[in-house]
Amino acid sequence: MAHFNQRPGTRSAILRFRNPVQDITRFDSIVQELVLQNPLGCTSYRSVKHHHPPVEIVREMYTAKFEYKDGAGKRIGTGSEVYNSVEGYQTGIAAVISNMANIASHRGKVKHMPGADLFSVILKCHDPHNGFSFLSLARNRIPLSSYTDDAIRERLVKWTRGKPELA
Repeated sequence: MAHFNQRPGTRSAILRFRNPVQDITRFDSIVQELVLQNPLGCTSYRSVKHHHPPVEIVREMYTAKFEYKDGAGKRIGTGSEVYNSVEGYQTGIAAVISNMANIASHRGKVKHMPGADLFSVILKCHDPHNGFSFLSLARNRIPLSSYTDDAIRERLVKWTRGKPELA
């Protein structure tokens, strides 16, 4: 079973997966579970004129990778597109594949390479006694940073143990 290794000198830890999360659908469901079910025990808070949920998405980045091949199957080009939402990622892939001008410019057939795609979401978790911690969920790892109480790391470890796809 994988475990979090604490980095010396900082209050951060990282869990690396043996295998990357399979696809965008599964990745998004993991993010939504963290936000909606709050397994880390984060708490909501209020700042000036604004109420914040216990877990907030701070940033999202989804990178789709493409390859262009000629008639003989030889790779003649590559490309990548970065999106800030799952919906943008999904519709963006369809747009690149159907963009005839782009295909003509590459002089080859485009193919989406889902195994090479990158996913990244930064989540902010509020702890009323110890401030904020940040969880950077990526396709192949979960770094936890800026935490002061080991309880949040322990809750994250417990949650990940119940997720075989994060082993």
